[in-house]
Amino acid sequence: MKLVIFGLSVSSSWGNGHATLWRGLIAALGRSGHEVVFFERDVPYYARHRDLTELPGGRLVLYPAWCDVVAAARRELDGCDVAIVTSYCADGAAASALVLDAPLPLRVFYDLDTPITLGRLARGERVDYLPDGGLGDFDLVLSYTGGRALDELADLLGARRVAPLYGSVDPAVHGGALVDERFGADLSYLGTYAADRQAAVEELLLLPARRSPQLRFLVGGPMYPASVAWPPNVRLVEHVPPPAHPAFYGSSRLTLSLTRAPMAALGFCPSGRLFEAAARGVPVLSDWWDGLDAFFTPGEEILIARSSDDVLAALSRSPEELALIGCAARERVLDEHTARRRAAELVAILEGGIAHVGDHSRRRSREPYPAAGVLEGAVAGR
Repeated sequence: MKLVIFGLSVSSSWGNGHATLWRGLIAALGRSGHEVVFFERDVPYYARHRDLTELPGGRLVLYPAWCDVVAAARRELDGCDVAIVTSYCADGAAASALVLDAPLPLRVFYDLDTPITLGRLARGERVDYLPDGGLGDFDLVLSYTGGRALDELADLLGARRVAPLYGSVDPAVHGGALVDERFGADLSYLGTYAADRQAAVEELLLLPARRSPQLRFLVGGPMYPASVAWPPNVRLVEHVPPPAHPAFYGSSRLTLSLTRAPMAALGFCPSGRLFEAAARGVPVLSDWWDGLDAFFTPGEEILIARSSDDVLAALSRSPEELALIGCAARERVLDEHTARRRAAELVAILEGGIAHVGDHSRRRSREPYPAAGVLEGAVAGR
């Protein structure tokens, strides 16, 4: 198949989890013989931190403004099999309009930020990357978050066919046995600052650090404000590029996975970094969210932390215990959560969508999605 994608950024991983996911998926799709073209607006923020210029397995199109690329985008859509618009695409509404008006076998919207999308709608905020008519005109809507988020996309945004497409990891990139003394720690955490995740950082990392000054803690990620009070035994590395992730994880005894509050509230929201750490064979300590046990078995393949006491208890486990948990997690990831496995799932979903569209006439909806007050009531009632 030929896939044309309009997304946020695949060329820069700076504060951007989309990049790592797409790089693994596109490489796996390319190895399977599929053609992928990725359109990305060349914004200064990502240009300053660009860590990829050639897209293995695909073709990257960087453009300065939508008006400069719309003709080229239309040419790429001509004859393609699947067009995908993603959440946080810089020109999401315009790209959606172009895709929905093109005679394509399958038109797809992939929301990699479903809890954020639904939360903004519930607060009455405008979501720029959504078309005014909601998602009802797309043949298929994919969601990085599963569970009841799929029902919300259907009920609130009119999505007619919804399927989860979770995160994944490329073992060729994030496996190995790299160790780097710069990242040496008893407990590490890799994550961009987010206000709705900071309470978990305080409880599950900073408080344990204050209670255990003899231990070493490491945080990797940008955008942390100057107001954060870092204990003396916590080091901050502002940015860890994807090629350094394996060494980051592999240089600590235990690594922490924390989930943004809107995602945790909906559940079924495994982050790509959770899979990255597990693929490295490092024991993972995670906050709890519904559905986590569908991806890893608590106590055997992953440890759960609800308080600082849980964190300190995990850190007190023997090296042998932690090694067994890390090894079990790695086996689970390599069996179920690789980019190759996820790419195969994506192809199967897309082929099924094309077959379904071929058997049914499209129902075209031009009604705007419900008013903010209606959305707020619907979300509150779930």
